[in-house]
Amino acid sequence: MSNSSEAAFALTRPAHVGRAHLVVTDLDTVSKFYQEIIGLSVMDKSASGVLLGAHGLPLLQLTSGTGVTRAPRQAAGLFHTAFLMPNRSELAHWLANAAHKGVKLDGASDHLVSEALYLSDPEGNGIEIYRDRRPEEWTYFPDGTVQMATERLDLQALYDSAPQTAWNGMAPGSSVGHIHLQVGNIPEADAFYRDVLGLKVMARYPGASFFATGGYHHHIAANIWNSRGAEARQDKMTGLSDYTVRFNDGEALTKALAALETQEIATTRTSEGYALKDPWGIGLTLAA
Repeated sequence: MSNSSEAAFALTRPAHVGRAHLVVTDLDTVSKFYQEIIGLSVMDKSASGVLLGAHGLPLLQLTSGTGVTRAPRQAAGLFHTAFLMPNRSELAHWLANAAHKGVKLDGASDHLVSEALYLSDPEGNGIEIYRDRRPEEWTYFPDGTVQMATERLDLQALYDSAPQTAWNGMAPGSSVGHIHLQVGNIPEADAFYRDVLGLKVMARYPGASFFATGGYHHHIAANIWNSRGAEARQDKMTGLSDYTVRFNDGEALTKALAALETQEIATTRTSEGYALKDPWGIGLTLAA
């Protein structure tokens, strides 16, 4: 996995996260932040929005407009968008650049499967920048779930290992490794993400479930830490409008669409795939 030209394990599974779409009040400020601090580049731009990505891969859509209202902290929606670096060296490079720019981190953790840095964008949307350890270094339990924890990450050691070269933004091979959601309750999240979309519960924390395909630690997570009992999101609310789940496996997509039909969950055909909403009004598009 140290070779950045090699596709990340997260992206080679039957399904993975493609891009996230955030609604913001100040498009210029937020867009500038994701370019200068996170390292994304502009792929497409209009008066109401900007598409950001890395090396031709779209990762984040930002849009704004009239009547946009700030979502309360306890609303359903985004906990964080997690940008996956191709290796530890790139994670260290990102950290060194952030430190030189005076970026304040919200936290840093060793999750056993990964090493992660946490921060927020100017409108309070959570961000994780992380790198995965190799899957052969992970501990799987007999039921196929994976051991995860939240331990202290030695930031100084990570910083000291950074390449002594200019940082040029996200490296080739960077992606959205997972998306972490705020939801109203966990049983309903399990019923939708596991039972309907067909993802496996890979780990549980108190108040959170971690879902994935193909043995990854998590492509989608859902927690109630700030949002217990949250209702469906309102239209034109800031934060996570929708995100894309890309299927490498046509059979898995067919199965998910059949389950949605059985549950009478409406989907709309779009140029990208099949658009629908989860139980909290968070949009997602299932794409081939």
